[in-house]
Amino acid sequence: MKAAVIGLGVEGKKALNSLLKHDWEVYATDLNINISLDDLPISLAGVDISPQKDKISFIKDNLSIDLGFNNQEEIDLCDAVVLSPSIWGSKISEHYRNSNKLLCDVKTKHREMFSIGVTGTNGKTTTVTMIKEILENAGKKVLVGGNAGGGFEGYYDLILEADNGDYDVLLVEVCDMTVGFCSYCFDFDLIALTNMGNDHMNVHGSMEGYKESLKGFFKGKTIFINENQEYMDEFEEVAESTIVCNETKYDLNLFGKFNKLNAGLSEAIANYIDKNTFEIDEIIIRDSLENFKPVKGRLEVLKLNDCEIYIGKSDNSDAIKPILEEVDFSAIFVGTPRHNENHRFDILNEVVKANPEAIILFPGLEDTLDQAKYRLNSLNYKGRIEIANNLDEIIAFVAEFSHDTAILIGGNGQENIIKIQDRLKQICDSCN
Repeated sequence: MKAAVIGLGVEGKKALNSLLKHDWEVYATDLNINISLDDLPISLAGVDISPQKDKISFIKDNLSIDLGFNNQEEIDLCDAVVLSPSIWGSKISEHYRNSNKLLCDVKTKHREMFSIGVTGTNGKTTTVTMIKEILENAGKKVLVGGNAGGGFEGYYDLILEADNGDYDVLLVEVCDMTVGFCSYCFDFDLIALTNMGNDHMNVHGSMEGYKESLKGFFKGKTIFINENQEYMDEFEEVAESTIVCNETKYDLNLFGKFNKLNAGLSEAIANYIDKNTFEIDEIIIRDSLENFKPVKGRLEVLKLNDCEIYIGKSDNSDAIKPILEEVDFSAIFVGTPRHNENHRFDILNEVVKANPEAIILFPGLEDTLDQAKYRLNSLNYKGRIEIANNLDEIIAFVAEFSHDTAILIGGNGQENIIKIQDRLKQICDSCN
């Protein structure tokens, strides 16, 4: 079969790779000519390239790519169409939805499975992984994935894998920016909301806009929401049923009240499944949560010399605030966001309120160090402001503060934070 992939953002590239992995022929297109090919199974060696003015075409084996234009005839000949979730709700998405050629309408086995969706601003990946481990320890075969930003292979990989495999449960991490897309593509039996925070406001516009998108997602569904969630009454009005969750009482190997809430969500979902779908022994739930290890790139605590190093992605103000409320840090390292994500600089507002001795800035998702320094100066921060341009410089600053009680390394840039994590684990292992 042949599929057309329209849009080569993160999800589009993930979809292209998944289609090739599942032996599909692929035609991919993007109107932007400056697309990085780094994440695609293509190199310029051995590829037929047809450059024209403001247009480039690549052809190799069962993959062809057009950049700078769409070949509509080629798209129309395909058996299925893959759209980037970022253009869901556009005229082009409406056109292909009406044509019944969207991949999720061509391959539909994923809609027949018992399905759980986990959405929210923070804590999605940790919660998904907790639920996965509980279900697998209960002997269930779980197909897990979703939001490519969470480190998974993307939504379309789930659709393709569900069509080929024999799974008991479909477990999907749903990015808060893609709830409309996921509401159409999947048929969730249960939906969990971890929290709502100050992120992706360039998409939502406001918390009110974010709330309205969630209300559409929750309509007619069984939902799980943490206690004290804002807009609780409005969510209960649209949902079929609502389960309010509290912090787990189990002992976790994770830091923070927020992780106790994530575990509480996971525990509540497991208990619901036990009563309504298939049996999950309470001992399995307890052991799964008490033995749960931090997800790579998420917050964990390392010990170096006299210092506890708290390190993990905390890429918005509502992610970093609860960490700062529980621990006093002498130094806080902050990875910077992209140029167009001004709301994420609000992390620095929370950091300045914590008033550490030093703030060390490093390039997270992009080098926006000058914007970050400007924000710190505008907040009248009086401590040290340092710049760490690379991993070696970050490690040098960590060494400087390694005899203090605690430091925090967070902010934006999951890949960079994982690299720092891995290097520090090597150092800690050799020193301890």
